[in-house]
Amino acid sequence: MNQQLQDRLNQIPEKILRNDFLEGKGLGGDINFWVFDYAPDAELQVREYLEFLKGMLTKKHSHLKLCHINLLQCLHDYLQERGFVDKAISMQKQKGNEALMKALSGPLHMDKFAPYIVNKLFDSGDKACECDLILVSGVGSVWPLLRAHDLLNSLHSLLGHKPLVLFYPGHYSGQTLQLFNKIPSNNYYRAFTLIP
Repeated sequence: MNQQLQDRLNQIPEKILRNDFLEGKGLGGDINFWVFDYAPDAELQVREYLEFLKGMLTKKHSHLKLCHINLLQCLHDYLQERGFVDKAISMQKQKGNEALMKALSGPLHMDKFAPYIVNKLFDSGDKACECDLILVSGVGSVWPLLRAHDLLNSLHSLLGHKPLVLFYPGHYSGQTLQLFNKIPSNNYYRAFTLIP
């Protein structure tokens, strides 16, 4: 276990349970998006902590409506609902990864996928978001089909001021995301670092 990472993880509840965090106060009009970055080799430790965090929040803070988006599960559900999973597996076997990426670029465009995610979070009746806090994980599992900066850019206009925490296996400088500490992505200036 990485003790330095565990110390950072242990600071998360205090941060996310504060009223100013949940209400987006003190952000100067910026969106309430946060990134918790970590070394990619600590993925299992972070997954285990997320399960603990969800359980703890459910038991001790039942008034707080927590929503967790596992991007891999969400991507699978999205493709399954559209009848693409079997086709995608067959295409990957027959034509390879590049052909699959090209074929899925349309269905996985953020104009389609981001609203799908938000619809999973929203009450279908009055479209009032039920979530008080949104946790997003699985970024590394869906790369290169989905990119974190594209997802965040698309979600910010759809979620309003709901706080969102992205668990990111890589480095976030406060301006750029670097997946797995190796793969640079486009600049993303809108999120804050959750725990330095």
